[in-house]
Amino acid sequence: MSEHHDSHDHHDDHGGAAHGTMSDYVIGFVLSVILTAIPFWLVMAKVFDRPATTAAVILAFAAVQIVVHMRYFLHMNARSEGGWNMLALIFTTVLVVITLSGSLWVMYHLNHNMMPASAHEMRNQP
Repeated sequence: MSEHHDSHDHHDDHGGAAHGTMSDYVIGFVLSVILTAIPFWLVMAKVFDRPATTAAVILAFAAVQIVVHMRYFLHMNARSEGGWNMLALIFTTVLVVITLSGSLWVMYHLNHNMMPASAHEMRNQP
């Protein structure tokens, strides 16, 4: 009886557990340091005039760093755990986006709707 592995990668699939090599960890570490140092430099050197631009660039670097950590340290990809890890990640991302956008929407509208009426408007009320 011969052992035949059609679609399994010996490196990535050992009973469902992914294993990283030393080079994977070194690449992940170097990328993490770079993705941390660049935003630090952007803030300290005041590269952008507007704080909103700096914040947007830092958020973009943070998103890339999340992907780097998932790939190189958590060994997550579309194939790990039969795709369930990716499904859980997508579900979590959707919940976080809904929660954050909903919270920001509520806070913005509370600020607008809960402001007390001006003194002029209060004098004209019956």
